[in-house]
Amino acid sequence: MLLISFGDIPMYFVYILRSKTTDHFYIGQTSNLNFRIRRHNENTVTATKNKGPWELVYAESFDTRSQAMKREKYLKSLKSRKAIQKIMAECKTGKQC
Repeated sequence: MLLISFGDIPMYFVYILRSKTTDHFYIGQTSNLNFRIRRHNENTVTATKNKGPWELVYAESFDTRSQAMKREKYLKSLKSRKAIQKIMAECKTGKQC
């Protein structure tokens, strides 16, 4: 399980999950990444219910929820598996995360 702790500093995350059963992606944002992933895997999130198990494949951190929401909206607007995979690949090579 991924463990992230920044003490008292509020952080917001945009994340991409991949279903291990369907190979689909899910994009979301949260202030508590560990809790949110657990909720996805417990089938308590309507959008991902009964489509898991889910694994975290990408995450970005932001100082404000507004920034995270804007990035989430952008990633969701891509609507292309290849575009999402390109962003994830660029992160792995250090170009952008």
